[in-house]
Amino acid sequence: GEARVNEGEARELGLVGKLKRVLLWLLVVYVSIPVIIKLCPSIQAKLVFLNFVRLPYFIDLKRPLDQGLNHTHNFYLEPETGLKIGVWHTVPAQMWREAQGKQGDWYDSMLTSTHPLILYLHGNAGTRGGDHRVQLYKVLSSLGYHVVAFDYRGWGDSDGSPSEGGMTSDALFIYDWLKQRLDTKTPIYIWGHSLGTGVATNLVRRLCDRGSPPGALILESPFTNIREEAKSHPFSMVYRYLPGFDWIFLDAITANNIRFASDENVNHISCPVLILHAEDDSVVPFHLGKKLYNMASQSKSLSGHKVQFVPFSSSLAYKHKFIYRSPELPNILRYDCEYLKFYCKSTDRNL
Repeated sequence: GEARVNEGEARELGLVGKLKRVLLWLLVVYVSIPVIIKLCPSIQAKLVFLNFVRLPYFIDLKRPLDQGLNHTHNFYLEPETGLKIGVWHTVPAQMWREAQGKQGDWYDSMLTSTHPLILYLHGNAGTRGGDHRVQLYKVLSSLGYHVVAFDYRGWGDSDGSPSEGGMTSDALFIYDWLKQRLDTKTPIYIWGHSLGTGVATNLVRRLCDRGSPPGALILESPFTNIREEAKSHPFSMVYRYLPGFDWIFLDAITANNIRFASDENVNHISCPVLILHAEDDSVVPFHLGKKLYNMASQSKSLSGHKVQFVPFSSSLAYKHKFIYRSPELPNILRYDCEYLKFYCKSTDRNL
């Protein structure tokens, strides 16, 4: 009996020892991460962009057909000499039959049609071929839009390294490239998702500063600025209340010249704004989208322009990237387009 007791005690002590070693390792990791980030702030930039996460893996971005896009052309542009970025152009769904077997020249010629165009700016991680992105292209295409999506420098099969300035420059280059090919009366709508909303407000601010605002700005799951988003992100939860959190983590982001200050940008934007946000979004919390809307609705530069916020109930489970599933989305976009047409006519202003 005594031998059994000793054996049981030994097992218990062994388990306690293993638990202590696991806890010690967790403590070492917990302490090491802030130290490493403070010493190497470039790591924090990689965590913001996550461009090295190329989900889904093993897809050929040269073949959008493999993702179910049988009316999409893949091509490459050079925003800077020697820097190539990958682009997809999806024509309106009613053109799909005519699109079969067509090359780039045909797709370019279709830009002169009267169909409006959406320039899509994706968020961090993944590529222009990400599943939820592809599903949105299909929805927008079915509604009669041209959709142009691309991978910023450093993403997908595009050259270069990521930076906020580079992402914004690429978006501006694509916008200008499209503007040269579209009919002057054909509107371009800028659609940004998640981190792409920061790129979108940067882009639209630049366009408004030079007196050529787009038809509208659509922000899906937006945040106010990158510091507030980083503080609200689930990954920061274990460090959020750590003394010096801002100094260690947020200052490292700023040190990389990453701001994505949409809250500042809305004070320099002068075009209609539509914000879409799911209440159960855990990546970019709903309250940040609502806060940005409140700022936009009080912006002097947006006075006289429609600023709309559309929430999606938690019961719908759209979370961070499934708003495209909403059966109401076509009605929301159609309503806004009708408004834009009226706005254009009533102000005698070309979009």
